[in-house]
Amino acid sequence: MVFIKNRQDNVIADYIEGFYRTNKYVKKLEHQPILVQKEQDSQLVPIISGGGSGHEPAHVGFVGKGMLTAAVYGEIFTPPTAEEVLAAIRAVHKGKGVFLIVKNFEADLETFGQAIAQARQEGIAVKYIVSHDDISVDTKDNFRMRHRGLAGTILLHKVLGAAAQAGYDLVDLEQLGLSLATEIATIGFATKSASLPDVSQPLFDLADGEISYGIGIHGEEGYRTVTYESSEQLANEIVNKLKLKFRWKEGEEYVLLVNNLGNLSELEQGIFLNDLYQFLELEGLKLPYIKTGKFMTSLDMEGISVTLCRVKDPVWLDFLQAPTEAAAW
Repeated sequence: MVFIKNRQDNVIADYIEGFYRTNKYVKKLEHQPILVQKEQDSQLVPIISGGGSGHEPAHVGFVGKGMLTAAVYGEIFTPPTAEEVLAAIRAVHKGKGVFLIVKNFEADLETFGQAIAQARQEGIAVKYIVSHDDISVDTKDNFRMRHRGLAGTILLHKVLGAAAQAGYDLVDLEQLGLSLATEIATIGFATKSASLPDVSQPLFDLADGEISYGIGIHGEEGYRTVTYESSEQLANEIVNKLKLKFRWKEGEEYVLLVNNLGNLSELEQGIFLNDLYQFLELEGLKLPYIKTGKFMTSLDMEGISVTLCRVKDPVWLDFLQAPTEAAAW
C-alpha cells in the first residue's frame, strides 16, 4: 500500500496545515497539533476533544461554533501527549472552565487525565465525559463488553457543542454528558482491515469474502468472522446486537448514525442503510434523526459502524439539528 506523505515525522503537521488552509472557521496553534475556533466566544464554555490520527474527519473536522472549540491530535492511532492536551486547555480557557470529551481507551484516559489534573492544579475548572459506546465483546476475556469510544463520540460532540452554544455552564454540560453517553451504543463490521502506513500486512487477517463483526477503530479484531452472504444478513446481525443492548419497546425514538469506517463505497453504504432502516422499522422504532457519512474512520478500513442513541429528552434532537460551522458535520 502506498501512503501519500512527505516525511514520516511530519505527517500530522502536514495534515493539520492542509485542513487549516481549506477551513475559514479554524486556526492552528503554532508548533502544536491543535486546531481551535477562529472566533471563540469567551462567554461560552469551550469544549475539547481529540485523540490519535487515522480517524479523519475526527476530530479536527468537528471544530467550529456549535461543536468543538478545539481538537488536539496525536500520531496515528496514538493519543496526544498530556502536554499537548494541556496546551489546548490553556488556549481555550476564558474563565468559564473547560469541558473535555475523551474516548474510552487506556492510553487516551491516561494522557487526558494527566492534563486535566494539571489544569486543575493551575486553577482551571475542568469537567469531562468519557465516551464508551462500543458494545462489541472481547472473546478472549469472557465476552466482556469492550466499551471503547467509537463513532457515538461524535453525537456527544454535536449535542454538547450545541448545548454550550446555548449557554449551558460546566455543571450543566457534565450532567447532560452523563445522561447522553449512557444512551449511545455502537457496533460495526469490516470487509477489510485497516493497514498502517508502510506496513504491508493488515492489522488483522480477513480473507477475501469474509466479514468481521465488532471490529475496533485501531485494528482490533471483532468477535466473529464469517463468510459474507448479503447486506440483509449484516443489517440483521447489527440490529440484533443493538436490541440486546437497548431492549427497546415499540414506538421508542432513536437517533441513527451510520458511519463509513474509511473505504467502503457510498453505493454499498446506501444499500446497507436501506436494509438497516427496514429492520429497525420492523422493530417499530421511530427514527426522527438519521445521519450517514464519514465521521470516525480507521484509515483505509472497509466497513461500517452503526450508532443508535435512545432519545430520553427531545432537546437532544434540537441540539442535533442546531446549526454548526464544523466542516465534517
